[in-house]
Amino acid sequence: MPPDLNTNMRFKFSILALLLEVVIIVLFGIFVEYDHRRKNPEILYPVFQDVHVMIFVGFGFLMTFLKKYGFSGVGINMLIAAFGLQWGTLMQGFWHMEEGKIHIDVKSMINADFSTATALISFGAVLGKTSPVQMLILTILEVTIFACNEHLVTNILQATDVGASMTIHAFGAYFGLAVTLILYRPGLKNKHENEESTYHSDLFAMIGTLFLWLFWPSFNSAIASEQNHQITAIINTYYSLAACTVVTFALSSLVDQRGKFSMVLIQNATLAGGVAVGTCADLLIKPFGAMFIGSIAGIVSVLGFHFLTPLLASKLCIQDTCGVHNLHGLPGIMGGIASIIVTAIQGEERQGVHLTPAMQAAALGCTLGIALVGGALTGGILKLPFLGQASDQNCFDDSVYWEVPEEEKPHEIPSNNYDEHSRFQAIM
Repeated sequence: MPPDLNTNMRFKFSILALLLEVVIIVLFGIFVEYDHRRKNPEILYPVFQDVHVMIFVGFGFLMTFLKKYGFSGVGINMLIAAFGLQWGTLMQGFWHMEEGKIHIDVKSMINADFSTATALISFGAVLGKTSPVQMLILTILEVTIFACNEHLVTNILQATDVGASMTIHAFGAYFGLAVTLILYRPGLKNKHENEESTYHSDLFAMIGTLFLWLFWPSFNSAIASEQNHQITAIINTYYSLAACTVVTFALSSLVDQRGKFSMVLIQNATLAGGVAVGTCADLLIKPFGAMFIGSIAGIVSVLGFHFLTPLLASKLCIQDTCGVHNLHGLPGIMGGIASIIVTAIQGEERQGVHLTPAMQAAALGCTLGIALVGGALTGGILKLPFLGQASDQNCFDDSVYWEVPEEEKPHEIPSNNYDEHSRFQAIM
């Protein structure tokens, strides 16, 4: 089938998106109500704003590093987030219904944003290789499975994961890796010509990194049960990120034969400390403990990008476009392991529940297992031919799904004797 027929979304995407939105509106009308019982919502709203910026600006711009895929990096990110937060409100709310109703407040909105983060992380693994139709379906399935796993971890196993290292980061990464494994494209085994960055695309991606870096303490502390736990999570995340950043710069120079920094590593590995410290962010690990976790996360992430990503692509057929395994997967596992060690060393309680290494280990194992199985099943569904996707030749190219302006051809600037007016005219 010709590529233009595969990627034509005029009816396929439009009908699906409108139908899903109608279904969500009907479900909201039946099940969702305001929750005015909670006091002091103004305390949570600034945290919600921080998380919201991370989801829409941080994740979005982080994915603009590809030279011809910036529209999709930001735009499809926005689509996934806007759809996912609505679906996440329902999927998470169904586990906590009272008198047949889902009661929503600012905390519900924070949790809804959290649910979309899993799909956005998985989007990074398949970036440039899937269609908007496929991403809507992935979001439906992943957010649903995420809500079930989160309920298992927090309510049944009663494990702690305040910064969601396991339930969001590790889950989203390994779900996405399983999807990209099933959707493996042999034609992309050798690097695609569009799978590269430019100076300006990397600069835009660095904007995303900075937004995520600055607001990550809010992400890790948003759902802490008490104010003192929230402050602890903020402090631990703050110092973990700082230590991780210094170590990342050091390792980035060390692994390069010329001692130069790699923008790929700086964009991603500097954030690994926020991921790794997340599960035990509100525990009393001391600032030096948080810095130690952040430092190890930086080392693991840099080495993962440098050595493991090429190995996964060549040996295991896992084409991880954004390297989510190194930013979210490995640091997410680190977070789970750190919580096992901390709960084994010292006794901690959360909301009357004594935390144990066994429950933390069970939470990590269940999360990884559910993510891999769920991702593989989702990948099988996304592989159905009628959903359509770009050909190998057209991957990593916005023009397949977007109206892209023609590149301006700069006029030749005279080499000598021109004034400021003629220089302006030449540039224009």
